[in-house]
Amino acid sequence: MSAPFRFPRFFVTNPSPCPYLPGKSERKVFTELSGDNASELNDALGRIGFRRSQNVAYRPSCADCSACVSVRVVAGEFEPNATQRKLLRRNEDLVITACKPWSTEEQFELLQRYLRARHPGGGMTEMDEMDFADMVEQTPVESHVVEYREPGEDGRPGRLIGACLTDRQGDGLSMIYSFFDTELEHRKGLGNFIIMDHILRAAKAGLPYVYLGYWVEGSQRMQYKIRYRPLERLSRNGWTRFDPQEQAQAVQQAESRDEPALPRELAAIFRK
Repeated sequence: MSAPFRFPRFFVTNPSPCPYLPGKSERKVFTELSGDNASELNDALGRIGFRRSQNVAYRPSCADCSACVSVRVVAGEFEPNATQRKLLRRNEDLVITACKPWSTEEQFELLQRYLRARHPGGGMTEMDEMDFADMVEQTPVESHVVEYREPGEDGRPGRLIGACLTDRQGDGLSMIYSFFDTELEHRKGLGNFIIMDHILRAAKAGLPYVYLGYWVEGSQRMQYKIRYRPLERLSRNGWTRFDPQEQAQAVQQAESRDEPALPRELAAIFRK
């Protein structure tokens, strides 16, 4: 009599320089997502801090550091502040569509512009269209590319100005990677708008959480994730909410940065 599914095998990467904290090294534990139970496995691993990249689930496993903390927004209780409400109004004209995970030339061109503007010389700048197709289409779980377009004319789709590769898990949405047009002065804060749209989208669908990946205390470029309330973090005691005063102090430190930074764990996949 055979088991209904095979228990996953986990592997650990060799230590390498930490992309977030100078002088630290990083190491990851990972497993393959495959077979009929890939979605269930991804859901279970997501609840204990794993992230997905193509058909791999991974999480930090550093010997002497625990700065990378999984965070998620409680979607149903999210109430945008005055600045966030202004940002939502500024972009309320956008046409938003959850598309099947098929890569397009238009998406790839937008990604290339985003990388050149925000991350010149980074690992992902060397991606070609096949690499991008693998990133989007090699998914063993329910995924979408959420597109953000300006209003079109004469029945034609408007210009694509943002996109996010998103997984739908059993308990929420997991934002895998977003990119957008950085040169639109009238759309400043577009990256933050995309996050809020996912929060509101999850709440409307009755999904309790939006998973934002890892928050790294002490890494300025990861502080944007602290802005959304209520926010939960994963510790040895499970998921717990940030103390309001602690989060307020962290939000003040994040105000100097407007947009999310490139997740280095994704960049490493495409480094030649």
